Amino acid sequence: MSTSTIPPSTDRNLYPDDDGNPMAENSLQFKWIVLVKEGLETVFRDDPNVFVAGDLLWYAQEGDPKIRTAPDAMVVFGRPKGYRGSYMQWEEGGIPPHVVFEILSPGNRGSEMARKFRFYDNRGVEEYYVYDPEDGSLSGWRREGSGRLEEIADMQGYVSPRLGIRFEPGNGPDNLKIYGPDGTLFNTYQEIRAEADAANQRADAERQRADAERQRADTELQRAERLAARLRELGESLD
Repeated sequence: MSTSTIPPSTDRNLYPDDDGNPMAENSLQFKWIVLVKEGLETVFRDDPNVFVAGDLLWYAQEGDPKIRTAPDAMVVFGRPKGYRGSYMQWEEGGIPPHVVFEILSPGNRGSEMARKFRFYDNRGVEEYYVYDPEDGSLSGWRREGSGRLEEIADMQGYVSPRLGIRFEPGNGPDNLKIYGPDGTLFNTYQEIRAEADAANQRADAERQRADAERQRADTELQRAERLAARLRELGESLD
């Protein structure tokens, strides 16, 4: 499937693509940012009108570049896939990200997370999820009848209304499991390769077993044919 490039029409000097902050503070946080983002890309790979991004600056209001944030992962429905240096909402039909994810690190301060929550709450995000891989805690909020983000009481087995993915928090750090709508587990590339290698090994073993079975059957057939030929030589009836 091809992707397109969204041509910028806004002054990039006023709205830079880089805020100077690192994507992640440690390897564990980076692992989960990539895992969530790539898992979501895979879920919506066949839908050209679902845009998924990781660590992309979201400028919410034209004329005020300070009104911005960079979710660790975000999903926008009704917007085409394709390259963007940043997500400028006024150039995207006014559509805000519908779902955002934040992956915590030791450097995340309570005040910073409170600011992000207010930003997402005020800017129309429908679902907001925060995962701390250091202690395994997962929190979620959904926009409910009040028109505001309200905390989800229990995330164990919770299925995102927008994404169709299921969360299964574990009982320890780095232990969250996320399943796609088809039941496929979100995995790292390394884990996917390991599973593929294991599947190939099983297939090779099955082929070897089948080959051995065919060879055994051929051997038995040849033995039977030799026995039949010997009996004919001895004038014995095969009936």
